[in-house]
Amino acid sequence: MLLVLLPLVIWICAFELVPIVQMIIMSFQTDDGQGFTLDQYVQSLTKPLYVQAILNDLKISFVSSVAALIIALVCAYSITRFTTKLRDTMLMISNMFTNFVGIPLAFSYMIMLGGNGMFTLLFRKLGFESLASFDLYSEKGLMLLYVYYQIPLALLLVYPIYYGIREEWREASMLLGASIWQFWRRIGIPVMLPGILGTFSILLANAMGAYATAYALTGINYNLLPIRIAALVSGDIFPNFQLGSALAVILAVIMLLSLFFNDWMGRLSRRRGI
Repeated sequence: MLLVLLPLVIWICAFELVPIVQMIIMSFQTDDGQGFTLDQYVQSLTKPLYVQAILNDLKISFVSSVAALIIALVCAYSITRFTTKLRDTMLMISNMFTNFVGIPLAFSYMIMLGGNGMFTLLFRKLGFESLASFDLYSEKGLMLLYVYYQIPLALLLVYPIYYGIREEWREASMLLGASIWQFWRRIGIPVMLPGILGTFSILLANAMGAYATAYALTGINYNLLPIRIAALVSGDIFPNFQLGSALAVILAVIMLLSLFFNDWMGRLSRRRGI
């Protein structure tokens, strides 16, 4: 029976473990690859260019994750009020939209809100100059795209959390004279909080690792960690695989911490019966 798993083990080792180990080893090597040093990590955490890339990535990931989570919480609660057929349809559509990312998403927004986009020209014709002057190729434009593709994923992750709130809890609180706001503040939100925080950690990791969407929209004009790693690995003149590997390890550590936090929140939710 174990022989059946052999192809899977070979695939995991060849395409997962070996590249990861090689990346970690390379991150400790000197620029010429002949010795070992911590200089790559020192540069990653001290040079303004790379520190800015890390901070920008954390900033845009944090803000977009919070915005998407708030929108998803409202939408998911609305979906729980729908009929079963309509609810399944909405979830199916959300599942489809989670795959609409990368270059197609960036190109779609260029058509709609670019310098000569459809809505940009419409706003200009209607006299809404403040909307027509929106710069899609800036941090705000990038934030808009991140929020857009984070919402469907957040919706799918948040939706089951509402079913952890039992109807008898609501009925008991009403019999005791509690208002709707008091129920959510003292019972609903505390019960849902581990699941909400776990969802936030997944969204944060999802946004931090995004590359294609940001690169397709802004190229190298906006300094993000994935874009900086790609520039170091595929540099046209002087690629620096060692420094790129160090930045990749830092990114991986941040994402792993987010996933471990989600796992911890998941265990806490299960203990609460969600």
